[in-house]
Amino acid sequence: MEFFVISMLNGLSYGLLLFMLSSGLTLIFSMMGVLNFAHASFYMLGAYLGYSISRVTGFWAALVLAPLVVGLLGALFERLCLRRVHRFGHVPELLITFGLSYVILELVQLIWGRLALDFKPPELLQGPAITLIKSSATGLSVVWGAAAPELCRAADAAVRVACSPFPATRAFMMLTAVVMLISVWLLLTRTRIGLVIQAALTHPESVESLGHNVPAVFMLVFGAGSALAGLAGVIGGSTFLTEPAMAATVGSIIFVVVVVGGMGSLAGAFLASVLIGVIQTFAVAFDWSLGVLAEQLGIALSPALQGSSLFKLTVSQVAPILPYLFLVLMLIFRPKGLLGSREG
Repeated sequence: MEFFVISMLNGLSYGLLLFMLSSGLTLIFSMMGVLNFAHASFYMLGAYLGYSISRVTGFWAALVLAPLVVGLLGALFERLCLRRVHRFGHVPELLITFGLSYVILELVQLIWGRLALDFKPPELLQGPAITLIKSSATGLSVVWGAAAPELCRAADAAVRVACSPFPATRAFMMLTAVVMLISVWLLLTRTRIGLVIQAALTHPESVESLGHNVPAVFMLVFGAGSALAGLAGVIGGSTFLTEPAMAATVGSIIFVVVVVGGMGSLAGAFLASVLIGVIQTFAVAFDWSLGVLAEQLGIALSPALQGSSLFKLTVSQVAPILPYLFLVLMLIFRPKGLLGSREG
């Protein structure tokens, strides 16, 4: 039981990190129609800036300042570069953001080097948020924070006790993602600027005739989407690893999330992020072979298939393929995505 609970929590935390990333990309695409190939690079930039700022001001100030700096850089890029090619169509937009991703990667390596940085979370987030204690005598129980050593030791040799901690950094990641989701939803649906942004998407000429600066609105949206990626970078970099390869690690996954959830759908991005995070986490945790998994599901295999090398692969070995398989199936059977309103 504790394996299921810990794996579910790990899956949800990873999925919510993907949502923090994909929400900015979804916001930019839904409002501007731009698929930003440099979005994961803004995530990486947020982690590196967060590391540098935290060494001067501390982690909590870096959590606020680094996303603001990344958002400002994103807004400047939209104003000085992306806006100039916007009228030429989607291909120049893709190419210029693709080029930006490599520029950011090279700058990061020039400034911070090619080795991973030791970006530690603050003391408050070090250690477990909760500890699951499974005892063969009393069952499953939950303790806030780290469990006392005596709780993880059995007084009786016949009793088996296992403690499974859940890191505070992952819990903070989940809390931040939920707060961010609620904040973005309230901004877009309950504020004047949110209504202007949504109106500028569908009727830019009408919004401009009412006296609103539509290009400035688009610059604000691009900057806000970049800032969300920077926020995810500070949290993800301090939770996992801050290194030059971190953008490539999540870059393709967030596009899978956006397509599976539905192009331009924030709710779809949330649902797809959680689904992909949970599925991939559970797949990595299982060491069953595909043949054993088929037997568990009641699928009868011929002796020839049982002996094939394909069915000797473990579920954890094929886990990296699952999001992309999910993407292919979604494009075949539901091109609009889970909650999308437009064709991919």
